[in-house]
Amino acid sequence: MTIIDEPQRPEPPLEGDEARTLLGFLEFLRATLEWKASGLGPDGLNATVGASAITLGGLLKHLALVEDYWFAVRLHGHDPHADWRGIDWTATPDWEWESAAADSPDELLARWQGAVARSRVLVADALAGGDLGQLAAQASGTGERPSLRWILVHMIEEYARHNGHADLVRESIDGLTGE
Repeated sequence: MTIIDEPQRPEPPLEGDEARTLLGFLEFLRATLEWKASGLGPDGLNATVGASAITLGGLLKHLALVEDYWFAVRLHGHDPHADWRGIDWTATPDWEWESAAADSPDELLARWQGAVARSRVLVADALAGGDLGQLAAQASGTGERPSLRWILVHMIEEYARHNGHADLVRESIDGLTGE
């Protein structure tokens, strides 16, 4: 793994197979989110821009949920992680966004890092037993099961979109810019 810049983000492989390339870009985007959320206290993690309610703390908690949902629940068919059990998602569909303000910066970062660590293991386990074309254990409401390839591309899209939000929020806090 080559580190390409000051925030210590890993460069995706220039000559990797499909799995290594997708995972390389996902790791780069994960490192970008961590960089954008680093070094901030509660006020920074709860700051918003304009009319948006998006915060860096909310992004960390949301992406922790997304990591666990796609890699544990959908890909492997596991029950939701303990962090997400007991939440009334019907009453509070945006719980992860709304509750982030009550969590400390250390709690938010640890929850996200824990979800990422679990996801890395789950993806490695899946690849050890098959290829990117393998289908998720849990189907959607329509009965369709996405492939591991689709899940990885979806996660790259999810991080890329939310890192754009993180860029705007972080720049508004202290002027930190960069891709």
